[in-house]
Amino acid sequence: MATTKGPSRKELAPQVREVDTGGDYQALLAEVKTHIRSTQYAALRAVNKALVGLYWDIGRLIVERQRDAGWGKAVVAQLANDLQADFPGTGGFSASNLWRMKGLFETYRGAEKLAPLVREIGWSHNLIILERCKNAQEREFYLRMTRRFGWSKNVLAHQIDNQSYEKSLLGQTN
Repeated sequence: MATTKGPSRKELAPQVREVDTGGDYQALLAEVKTHIRSTQYAALRAVNKALVGLYWDIGRLIVERQRDAGWGKAVVAQLANDLQADFPGTGGFSASNLWRMKGLFETYRGAEKLAPLVREIGWSHNLIILERCKNAQEREFYLRMTRRFGWSKNVLAHQIDNQSYEKSLLGQTN
C-alpha cells in the first residue's frame, strides 16, 4: 500500500535568494530608517509633553495646598521624601525639583499664550528659560524658538548667552 505524502517542508518554505542591495533596497532601508526615527521622535515628544504636564500639575497642587491649607515650606521636603520612597528609581521628585515645578506653575499660570508652549519643549529647556530669562516676552521668544528649531539645551543656553532675544528686538527696530 503506497502512502501519499504531502508537500515536504522544503517545498512549503519560500525560496530564499540573495538580496540585491542595490538602489531599490537602499531606498527601502533609508525609508524604513527615516520612519523609525520619526516615530521615535514623536514618542519622545509625547512622553515629554505628558511629563511637563505632570510637573505643571504637581506645581499647581503645591501652590493650592500652600494657599488654601496654609502649609509651609516643610510640605515640599516631606512630599519629596514620600514620593522618592513610593517611586524608587524614578528621578525628578527631589525637593529642589518640586520647587522648580512650583515655580513653573507660578510663572506661567496667568499667561494663556505661554502655558501651552511650556509643554512643547523639554523640562530641562524650561528650567533654563525659567532661570535665565528676565520677563515674559523674553521667555516667550525662547520658548517659541526652541519649539520651532528644536534647539538642544546647549544651543538654547548659547542663544541666551548670545542675547538672541535682544538682538532680534534691535533687528526689528532697525
